[in-house]
Amino acid sequence: MENYFNKGSLKNIFFIILGTFFSSVGINLFIANANLLSGGVSGISLILEYLLKIPSGYFVFAFNIPLFVLSYKKMDRRFTIYSIIGATSLSIMLILTVPMRGFIKIDDPLLLCIYGGVLNGLGVGMGFSNNGSGGGLDIVAAVIKKKHENFDIGNISFSVNCVIVTIGAFIFSIESALYTLVSMYITSFVIDRVIKGFNRDKLILIITEKEEEVSDWILRNLGRGVTFLYGEGAYTKNKRKILYCVVPLAEIPKIKNITKEIDNNAFISILDVSEVEGKGFKKKSK
Repeated sequence: MENYFNKGSLKNIFFIILGTFFSSVGINLFIANANLLSGGVSGISLILEYLLKIPSGYFVFAFNIPLFVLSYKKMDRRFTIYSIIGATSLSIMLILTVPMRGFIKIDDPLLLCIYGGVLNGLGVGMGFSNNGSGGGLDIVAAVIKKKHENFDIGNISFSVNCVIVTIGAFIFSIESALYTLVSMYITSFVIDRVIKGFNRDKLILIITEKEEEVSDWILRNLGRGVTFLYGEGAYTKNKRKILYCVVPLAEIPKIKNITKEIDNNAFISILDVSEVEGKGFKKKSK
């Protein structure tokens, strides 16, 4: 078991559990306070909670038991262990945080769905970023993806969430269902941001006849690394060095201005990058 519980794994497990806490707070403190729903198994569990008055955490755990067996048979042990830890922790946290529903008195469903979506997305994103899984649809998606690599697992989540929203519309109201959609979108957006990072770094590609002067200026004045890529014009067949450099957003105007001063005919392309590691940039936690 040492391979599964070394220093790095324990760090992952800590953040997976912390993530389930954030998700539970988002669901119980905000989403459930507005009688809204979340996505996946937790959303189905909330429907049952509203109908049966039993905390959703119990249903989350019950739904995951057969999925744990499926994961054990079809997936590797690390994934199964992390899924059991994540889903069990989520179930416990959902039960323990139920009393938090009385902490705030806000009647605005828009505020509740926004903050609930943010916290839920933050929690799920923390789990994904640490190789974790909250069980439920994550296990189903992983099993299908392993067997059918080209299968779009997003379709499963989308279909289930559509069913959840439709049921919510019948049980509560169309307004409640629409707010649930807003919350789901925010959750999805925050998950994506947490996984990819919140940095606003840019990848800049520069084609110029004075590549040495431009690269020297970047190295000297900004302290950023520059890589030469070798390209060839499709029409002219001219071989030329292309400057490849990743810089923070704030430094883009400086590079554009100085490049145009050095070579007014330079071609500049700026692209978004979601995650950067290396000297001068943040190091990804492992």
